Amino acid sequence: MSETLTFMMGEFAAEFPTDRLYAVNHMWAQEQSDGNLRFGFSAYAVRLLQDVYFLDWSIDAPTTLAAGQEMGSIESKKAESSLYSPVRANLLRFNDELMEDPSAINTDKHERGWLFETDHQAQEEAQQLLSPEAYLELLVTVWEKTQRTIKGQLNE
Repeated sequence: MSETLTFMMGEFAAEFPTDRLYAVNHMWAQEQSDGNLRFGFSAYAVRLLQDVYFLDWSIDAPTTLAAGQEMGSIESKKAESSLYSPVRANLLRFNDELMEDPSAINTDKHERGWLFETDHQAQEEAQQLLSPEAYLELLVTVWEKTQRTIKGQLNE
């Protein structure tokens, strides 16, 4: 793995490899040796979810994804959430290992815990994703609101 940047979530250090790009929906994208892009959850998302125990895809691969298209859902100790594609792309495959046991999302989020892979044509779409530095800047701006949401104080 490459160098990392760190964002402090209270006492928890969320580390972000610098060899990938990041989406505002808290997914990372990493180019593979064949030019395809692999996507997974950022450390920030994994920390907020805590203990993912169920993952379900509502679409089948291969298919064409629209940016923002709902793809499936995830359940964890802290939340149930829909999953959305961060870019327009040709979806090639899902990480089948996670369907049997999604715990790699918790334990190895940057390697074995990847979610899905798109073809190399998504490279152009990936230009709209954030650099690791820009993603950390985004986290700084949303962290206060995130903390209030976690504590149930969003409207205060």
